[in-house]
Amino acid sequence: MDLSYGNRPVVHGADLRLEPGRILALVGPNGSGKSTLLRALARLHDVAAGSVALDDGTGAADALALKRSEFAQRVTLLSQSRPVPNGLSVRDVVEFGRHPYRGRWRAADPDGVAAVDHAMELTGIAELAGRGVHELSGGQLQRVWLASCLAQDTSVLLLDEPTNHLDLRYKVEIFDLIHELARDHQVAIGVVLHDLDEAADVADTVAVLSEGHIVATGPAHESLDAGLLSEVYAIEIVTHLDPFTGRLRTRAVGKRSHLPV
Repeated sequence: MDLSYGNRPVVHGADLRLEPGRILALVGPNGSGKSTLLRALARLHDVAAGSVALDDGTGAADALALKRSEFAQRVTLLSQSRPVPNGLSVRDVVEFGRHPYRGRWRAADPDGVAAVDHAMELTGIAELAGRGVHELSGGQLQRVWLASCLAQDTSVLLLDEPTNHLDLRYKVEIFDLIHELARDHQVAIGVVLHDLDEAADVADTVAVLSEGHIVATGPAHESLDAGLLSEVYAIEIVTHLDPFTGRLRTRAVGKRSHLPV
């Protein structure tokens, strides 16, 4: 897949596969094409060359040829930033996720109430249902938008830096929820992350982007190679395995870094 902004190419020959029950993380420096690629998978950025295919087990379909409502019933994206709507309750916002099922004239949605209730329970915001979203903290609001995506009840969930600006507790809880959606509900998940350690923790597969190219794809211990990362980020990066968790850990070596001898 090739992607451009006007005449300026930004992603070159990207080839990714999202699978049910598995998490794919996209990492790379600012401007490497991560968010643009994610938006293209959500049909929010035009594809200059290549295709996007969806396969629900009955055969592959051209995602770019599907009606928008059909596509939205199968793929949803939680973008980096969304406006805070005034005058709406938490439940009102979560119900936005049911729009693809209501049609142009807001036809009946018999599964809507249950889907919204389930999404709010999963994200831990059921008790906030009647509160105005303008009253919420940043972490609570992020959960509301995630619940709206879950209410859409799709088989593919795309997340663009879902823990940005969240404190430690909310980060852990969001990542736990992402794992639950993949493992227990067989959702295919693609997530853009800046933190390499978080990518190593949460993802089954990590794709490293550099200047619009995917330069490595695989399990964290393979794709997050110290030499490759040092080249991609233009700073020395060292890696090691955490002795307690066995997870890969990365560290950028700056002028004030003090590494053990």
